[in-house]
Amino acid sequence: MNFTKKKGSAMNFLENKIKELSEYLPPMTKRMDFEDFWEETIQIAKSVDLRPEFMEYDYPCDQVKVYSISYNGFDDTRIYGWYIIPVFLKKEKYPCLINYHGYTGSRGVPADFMAWAMMGLAVITIDCRGQGGVTGNKATYSSGITDNVTNKGILDKYEYYYRHVYMDSLKAIDFAEVCPEVDKDRIIINGGSQGGALGMAVSCLDHRHKIAMVDVPSNSNIERRVEGCHGAFTGVKDYLTRYPEHLNKAYETLSYFDTMNMADKITCKIFASVALKDDVCPAVCYFASYNRITAPKQIEVYPFNGHDGANHVQFEKKLRYLRESGILL
Repeated sequence: MNFTKKKGSAMNFLENKIKELSEYLPPMTKRMDFEDFWEETIQIAKSVDLRPEFMEYDYPCDQVKVYSISYNGFDDTRIYGWYIIPVFLKKEKYPCLINYHGYTGSRGVPADFMAWAMMGLAVITIDCRGQGGVTGNKATYSSGITDNVTNKGILDKYEYYYRHVYMDSLKAIDFAEVCPEVDKDRIIINGGSQGGALGMAVSCLDHRHKIAMVDVPSNSNIERRVEGCHGAFTGVKDYLTRYPEHLNKAYETLSYFDTMNMADKITCKIFASVALKDDVCPAVCYFASYNRITAPKQIEVYPFNGHDGANHVQFEKKLRYLRESGILL
């Protein structure tokens, strides 16, 4: 977008706001061992046998084939999901969209993803461990308040909840690569809110997929999220209200999972969205990550939407984006 002020006219409200957000660059909070921590974590994830399993699901639509799937995540927690193949196209290989859900959500139901399948995409959608789906959690935590995952393991970066979930999400790409119908050169990531955070994190830590579509993403500029009591990270505020002596240690842990500290590692195309009335995942917090992305990127800014992220309006824009990207042959 061109922000140049035209002679005799004023920049409108939205252009002014986007310009302001585009200049937001708070100091990174990453610690000295940040890169080593993630390199070690990824190597551990790779060492865990994937053990992919497929169970065909009796779905009442002949245009798709649906499987209930599972695989080993960061530990031996079984991660459950759906795998949908658009067999009506009768191709040997399909581009594949991997979907990550929002906070307390689940893998959903196959009907949620039929629009993607009708576009000719295979779809893999997975649970986050210990949230609203059928996936459990074998990880243990020595700190945190257990009714909110954002503070599970908050005093130890090796125990922290999102260390496991980031790696579970990365291993979804491993799963896609063992599916014989998936074109490994045309993998796409999709997610909103927490799912947008996972899409960002996976894009920072892995470079096998071509595009990430992330809407109203969480886990960016996390300290500001905590201090402003925004969304799920209110859970960290609740923990620190009870244990204020752990503030510095909690912030240290969170720094390893803040996408603004790793966004410069992204190499895939990013198609993002934020909404200016979103008080759950404020737009300004995500721009702390977006402004550090050097890969090709595009963002839609909705002036009067909240955490709905413009819902079906943005969904259609994503369909058009994929159509124009060349990912769909």
